[in-house]
Amino acid sequence: MEIQEILKQSLLFAGLDAENLAEVAAIAIRRTFVKGETLFGEGEPATGFYLLAKGGMKLCKVSPDGREKVLHFVHPGETFAEAAFFGDGRYPAEARAIDGGEALCFPKDAFMGLLERNPRFSMNLIVSLSLLLRRFARQIEELSFAEVPNRLAAYLVELAARKATTFQGKTYLDLDIKKGELASRLGTVSETLSRTFRKLKEDGLLEVDGSRVTIFDMSRLTELAGRTGPA
Repeated sequence: MEIQEILKQSLLFAGLDAENLAEVAAIAIRRTFVKGETLFGEGEPATGFYLLAKGGMKLCKVSPDGREKVLHFVHPGETFAEAAFFGDGRYPAEARAIDGGEALCFPKDAFMGLLERNPRFSMNLIVSLSLLLRRFARQIEELSFAEVPNRLAAYLVELAARKATTFQGKTYLDLDIKKGELASRLGTVSETLSRTFRKLKEDGLLEVDGSRVTIFDMSRLTELAGRTGPA
């Protein structure tokens, strides 16, 4: 896929005309990666930010004893590491590939030059960072106030909105991450996640077979996702 077509998928570059897109494409560096590869580590000098073209990426922090906390899963069309433009000039988390794919890298100095020449880039960057802040605020709220069943329901509802298929009243989707990573994303452990899946199955909401999830009652699952108290 041509770089300009990849750029059009991103909110950050939405609304730019062909001339502006060509300017961005001229500074973009294509970078392929394999599953498990690290694009950058926590604390490394922030030399630029990225747009995921294909594949999967997770942003995470690793504790001194090796425990991993997933902050966000990046999907194609999303930008990440925009914090490279602010703060202490270092990446605040690690970016590790969960699937092989490709990303576009935008060097910090070159992109700053575009910001200085064109205010539209600045406005789009502000919008992108605002949405990122809102996403993390919602995640903090979920981890602080919602029970695990509510968090899992919210994740499944959001995932279904992106990639599910519906047939004869049932919704079918495939988990886009391993269950261990999902447990980390939801702020729990694998055993609790498994028990929660079993409870939702017993309640007639869904069924799980490996990574395939069949949702029988999307309205009840959506209602559960909106609660903050015990399920």
